[in-house]
This record gives sequence, C-alpha cells and structure tokens, in this order.
Amino acid sequence: MISFSNSIIALVLGYFLGSIPSAHWLAKYYYGINIFEHGSGNMGATNIYRVLGSRPFAITLMLDIIKGFLAVLFISRLPHPAEIDIPIKIIAGSAAVAGHTLSFWVNFRGGKGVATALGVFLGIAPISSICAMFVFLLVLVPSGYVSLSSMVSASSMPFFIMYFHEGGANWYLPLAIFSSFVAVFLIIKHKNNIMKILSGKELSLRNKPSPSSDPVPDPTENKMVK
Repeated sequence: MISFSNSIIALVLGYFLGSIPSAHWLAKYYYGINIFEHGSGNMGATNIYRVLGSRPFAITLMLDIIKGFLAVLFISRLPHPAEIDIPIKIIAGSAAVAGHTLSFWVNFRGGKGVATALGVFLGIAPISSICAMFVFLLVLVPSGYVSLSSMVSASSMPFFIMYFHEGGANWYLPLAIFSSFVAVFLIIKHKNNIMKILSGKELSLRNKPSPSSDPVPDPTENKMVK
C-alpha cells in the first residue's frame, strides 16, 4: 500500500520536473521568440523543428525525454518499500506528463507530452520503450507524420509491456493498463492532428510549411534576450 506521503512526494516531484518548459525557455532566451505564437502554437519538439530547425529540435527533444526519465529515476531513489516501486513510478510519471501539458511556468499551457511520456517509460519499461521507438520510426519513415507515428507508437506500448512482462509478474498488467491510459491521453491531445490527417492538411516533415505559416527565424542569428 502506498502511503499518503509517498504519493504526495511522487506527485510533486513528477509534476515539477515535467512542468519545466524546455521548448519555451529555449525559444525565448536563445532565439527571442514566444513559441506559443509561432507555427502550431504548441510547446513541443515538433513545433520547435518547424519554427527553429533541427538543432533546437534535438535539444528540446532530449530535454523533454530527460525530464520524464528523471521523474521516475529520482522517485525510485527515495526510500520506499520495494513492493510499491512500480506504482510510485506510475504516479510520478503521470504527474510528469501532466506537468508537461499543463505547466504552471507558462500559465498551465504546454506540449502534447509524447517525449516526456517516452522518458517516463524508458525509466519504467525500457525494453518496451525501445520497441515502441522502432514502431515510431516504421510509421514515420513512409508517412512523414510525427503525430501519426506518436499515436501508433504509444498505442503499441501496452502490447510490448504485456509481451515482455515488464514490471514483473505482479505489476506488468497494471503497467500495461497505465500505458493504455497514456496512449488514449496522447491520442486525445492529437485530435486536431487527426482531423488534419483525414483532411489531408497535416504537415509532413518532408514538406515545408505553407506560405501562410509564420516565418521561420534563422537559428544562426543567436537572438539572445538580455
């Protein structure tokens, strides 16, 4: 049984780490723009790629993954009974994803949570996470759609967890159920992308933004905000 204090610590720690607005701070303090006012208006790695380019995209992606991973890693290092290791990681991971999508730093706005969720599952179910990353690439390469690849990849996680029994004999089923809820959450967050895919308006990574899109700042200009 998870104690109230352990639950609170996991929630606070997970939310605080997840809420760190990596994309917003990078865009604001290094490039001098508000990422919420450019591209799709989303605080995520994909929008960073479309607005600022590949280098800030890679930095944002890694930071968003790391903060989800650290939420799980840090809570696992705090003293707690071994039998609640998986459920307390689930609590911290859920809070991290929620923090990324509803960050108090930016008036409870945020991204869609895909990279942060990946970091969480890399800390809980690494084998299944790596397999899900391969699924992501298998969909992304022919389609070019990050949104579609993210949804399919997230949906594959429960099956991999069940197959590999990650989490142990007592917890792989609850962990698979948790990953199913995360997948549903991510699909809901991508509802606008789903509509664009169905209407043929979703941007592929292989396509340049339309002329009506926001102008892309030059990453080489180093627009530092003083």
